[in-house]
Amino acid sequence: MECAEQRRCREMAEASNFYRAVYSEIEEVGWEHLVRFGGDLTSLSFRILDGKGRMHIIEIQLDKTHPKCPPSISADVPYMFDLKWSTHSRLKDVVQQFKKHLEKLQAFWSTLDDIDRSLWVVDPKQASPAVSYRQINMGNDCFIVLSINAFDPRSLPECRFIGSGPIVNLLRNRWRRNSKRWINDKQFLENLKCLLETQLPISPDVQKNEQQVECGICYAQSLPIDEELRHKSGTGTDYTCDNTSCKRAFHSICLVDWLRSITTTRQSFDVLFGSCPYCSEPVAVKIDSMKK
Repeated sequence: MECAEQRRCREMAEASNFYRAVYSEIEEVGWEHLVRFGGDLTSLSFRILDGKGRMHIIEIQLDKTHPKCPPSISADVPYMFDLKWSTHSRLKDVVQQFKKHLEKLQAFWSTLDDIDRSLWVVDPKQASPAVSYRQINMGNDCFIVLSINAFDPRSLPECRFIGSGPIVNLLRNRWRRNSKRWINDKQFLENLKCLLETQLPISPDVQKNEQQVECGICYAQSLPIDEELRHKSGTGTDYTCDNTSCKRAFHSICLVDWLRSITTTRQSFDVLFGSCPYCSEPVAVKIDSMKK
């Protein structure tokens, strides 16, 4: 029988090989994309940008026999892709397949973005990328819930009416009568307006929101009301990427926290030097600007 010391040495050698292999594969993906990892390197999270600059996190769970067994993957998307894997596959292959999957979802997210920008959306307020429905206030205590098909976002959505009274019945009848008039090649909002035969109401706050920009890291327009933030409490974005093709806005406090989590960030006096989370162009942020 194998003695305990031999078994321990063999396990240490196998673990050492596993760590070397995973470190090598992270290097191929890029350490700047690594968000977090477990102490035994079986759990990894990577930050990936899609073609529209949206940030996504993919969680990868490795088996100790990696790469013999395919990893488990999860992400905040409406549906996952079928991972293609072989004993010769590497982490970069997972990331590449995820990127291709994100590109397939661009029309889905663009449709939801148009709805969020143009209509009076009351739920969800802070939508996850995986959420495919929007509840819209039509006025007069009438609401519609649209469920967008993630596989075919330009197609006729499922629609549920909430409320009572003549307005709700009127819009419900129009939807039933006009559903066949939906044309996939037309703009989603234009189709919606034609089916309901009414002007689509916008949020009372839309004018104010158009003057504010959400942070590219925390996705909020304003920082929370917090005494620890001092003069930054409740303020909007105050830093914009200089790259004209990016122009992403951030709260400087969020950008500093993000830069500090990146190993390639440099500090000189009270300034952090790093790369934009979206376009990778150089950024420089003052640290003390948040502590005055």
